[in-house]
Amino acid sequence: MTAILEAKGLGKRYGRRQALSDCTISVPPGRVVGLVGPNGAGKSTLLQLACGLIAPTSGTIRVLGRTPAEDTAQLARVGFVAQDTPTYSALSVADHLRLGARLNPAWDARLADGRIQDLGLDPGQRVGRLSGGQRAQVALTLAVAKRPELLILDEPVAALDPLARREFLQALMEYVAEHGTTVVLSSHLVSDLERVCDHLISLVASRVQIAGDVDDLLGTHFRLTTARREADSLPDGMTVLRATHTERQSTFVVRSAAPVHDPAWVLEPLGLEDLVLTYMAEGESGPARRSALEAQR
Repeated sequence: MTAILEAKGLGKRYGRRQALSDCTISVPPGRVVGLVGPNGAGKSTLLQLACGLIAPTSGTIRVLGRTPAEDTAQLARVGFVAQDTPTYSALSVADHLRLGARLNPAWDARLADGRIQDLGLDPGQRVGRLSGGQRAQVALTLAVAKRPELLILDEPVAALDPLARREFLQALMEYVAEHGTTVVLSSHLVSDLERVCDHLISLVASRVQIAGDVDDLLGTHFRLTTARREADSLPDGMTVLRATHTERQSTFVVRSAAPVHDPAWVLEPLGLEDLVLTYMAEGESGPARRSALEAQR
C-alpha cells in the first residue's frame, strides 16, 4: 500500500531552535488523520513541510509519492487550509470562487456552488463581514473544490465556537464520506478529533511520540490496577507509560500487544484523550518513553 504522506528522519531547524526532529511517519490512503500535540510541538511545521511551503533541514518527505510542491501538477493534488483560515476580506464569496476556478485546473464549480448554497451564504457578501465559522467554511470550500487527493487542515477550528466547530467538522466528514479524500487535521482539541479521526499522530517537543490507526492504538493501551508492586515486576512485553502508587495499590498505564489476563488485576481500556495526554506528559518529561514508539514500528 503506497503511503499518501511519508517522512523519514524529517527535521526542520530555525537557527538554534529545532522545530521538528527525526520525524518518521507513514500515512496510509483513505485515512482521516488527527495530528495532535501542545502548542509549539511542531504540528504546523510538519504540515507546512508537507505542503512545500518550507523545505526540510534534514531527512526526507514524500507526498503522493513525490516531493511536496514539486510542480503545478503536484500542487493541484493537495488542498490546504492554514490555521487562520485565510480569506480576502474585501472580496465577496463569489469572488473567492472565481479566483479558485482560475487557479485550479480541476476546479469543481458544482461542488463549490453547492456547498455555498447549502451553507446559506450569500455569494455577493464580502467575506470580511462573515462570522469566523462562515469564513472557515469558505476556506474549506476553496480547498475541497480543487478536488485534492490529500486535504491538509492546520487547526482550522481553533478559534471557532463549539457550534461552528461542529458544523465545520460535520461538513468535512460529509465531504470525506462522498469523495474518500485522505485528510490530515491538526488540532489540540482531542474531543473534536475523537469524533472524526481514524488515524493518530502525536507530536510532543518536536518529536513523534506515537502514530497509528486509532483502533489499533486503543486496543493495545490499558489502565491496569493491582496490589502495590513495582513497574519492573510486570510481565515482559508490557511497556509502562505511567505509574502511580498509593500505600496499597499501584496503577499503571501500559502498552501491550499481547492479551492481558490476570484475575488479580483490574483492567480498563484507555480512551483517546487519556492516551494522548499520557504521551504528551511522557514526551514533555524527556526521551524515556521513546522506546514505546520504536516498539510499534
